[in-house]
Amino acid sequence: MNPGASAVVCSGLTYWFGTHEAVSHVDMRIEPGETFGLLGPNGAGKTTTIRMLTTLLRPAEGSITVFGTDTAVRPMRVRRMIGYVPQLLSADAMLTGRENVELFARLFDVPRKVRGERVEVALAAMGLTEPARRLVKTYSGGMIRRLELAQALVSSPRLLVLDEPTVGLDPIARTDVWEHIARLRESAQMTVLMTTHYMDEADTYCDRVALMHAGSIRATGTPGMLKTMLGAAATLDDVFRHYTGGTLEEDTEKGGIRDVRRARRTARRLG
Repeated sequence: MNPGASAVVCSGLTYWFGTHEAVSHVDMRIEPGETFGLLGPNGAGKTTTIRMLTTLLRPAEGSITVFGTDTAVRPMRVRRMIGYVPQLLSADAMLTGRENVELFARLFDVPRKVRGERVEVALAAMGLTEPARRLVKTYSGGMIRRLELAQALVSSPRLLVLDEPTVGLDPIARTDVWEHIARLRESAQMTVLMTTHYMDEADTYCDRVALMHAGSIRATGTPGMLKTMLGAAATLDDVFRHYTGGTLEEDTEKGGIRDVRRARRTARRLG
């Protein structure tokens, strides 16, 4: 592992589902300590890119390195550096919060002698020390998201990957989750890669963003720089519309916004 390496480097990254090119020759670089947003409509290739980065999929072409380690050559080493919170709620409702985090500690091969301490630290960081004794089926949607963050953090990752971390949450719960993430990033000096369909989140919390559409990166820069390029009064929603050809409120065939709304309704029911 190269201590001076970028947190993530994607070079010519490509993936096919049958005859469909889901990700097309993506080049992307994330520096240590950054919060980097990968933005775009459903079907743009964001989640496929994340699955390749987290070693769940193997690229058809190109390469990915995480802190200098090639994901194809040493996938287990890469996995030990990554904490991953997937888009859909994944905590086991029939276990307690603590049992969920303990399970992930074992899955991430956290050494037995420090496992209990790591679990307690992760739960405390998410404000879940007391609720951890309860079954997860009694948790709100926001509490489940915080629990999933605790699961991802129990291995002390250098890179935290968040795929739609606040989907379906109300504004107060969204703010609560992001405040926890911001504190953790600062205290642990983590790098964060996130996807979101909430442009206000990206504008507030991301150091840089990349706009992805139809499998390729269309623009990369700070939110401020990208907005300025469109005009003094431009918003990040305007940037999104400019580079993807639509908005999240338009029910287009390419954007797949119905899938986003469906996921949010499901998350609300679970909450």
